[in-house]
Amino acid sequence: MNLNFDEEIKRAKRKKMLHLTILWSSMILILVLLAYFLVHFCIRKTGTIGSAMEPTIYNGEEVYINTKAYLFLKPNREDVIAFYDENSQATIEEEPSLQFRRVIGLPKEKIQILDSKIFINGKEYKQSSDYDVISTGGIAEDGVVLGKDEYFVLCDARQNTDDSRMASFGNVKSKKIVGKVFLRDKPLSFVKGPLKRTNTEKNK
Repeated sequence: MNLNFDEEIKRAKRKKMLHLTILWSSMILILVLLAYFLVHFCIRKTGTIGSAMEPTIYNGEEVYINTKAYLFLKPNREDVIAFYDENSQATIEEEPSLQFRRVIGLPKEKIQILDSKIFINGKEYKQSSDYDVISTGGIAEDGVVLGKDEYFVLCDARQNTDDSRMASFGNVKSKKIVGKVFLRDKPLSFVKGPLKRTNTEKNK
């Protein structure tokens, strides 16, 4: 009787271990498949060109783009976005290079830059991080009214006017946006405001 009872306990333990093994194996498989899906279909790694986004992102630095970030949502103010310029045309043979800028103005807003200050719909906008003083407002000095699918973007290197302050650059249309830049490679950290780094860190 006791032998049978002990055997029943052993069988129950083996059954429980088998169930746990299957459960954990299934969870690991799901996580692996999810990671594969994210890496191959939602996240894109690319190098940057130019100093427009310094000191947040330096020339040649590699960053990660969430290409599905705006599938259901729209860009938020101060998001760093990756996009094609208005005149670029993607081809099968060669994809145009990406631009990286920070969103300041949202669709249907009026953006004006006067005396180094940014005004949105007539109200001064206080930025969440410290940037260089804006030396010129460009076409935004007279005010820029955005269309329903347009975004006003600025360089983080605010002395660099290669952004929506220039008529030749213009506003960024939603159809040109590739995704949200959310992570830098070295040092591995989230892309938010300007990141002050030493020369050693920049050259890693």
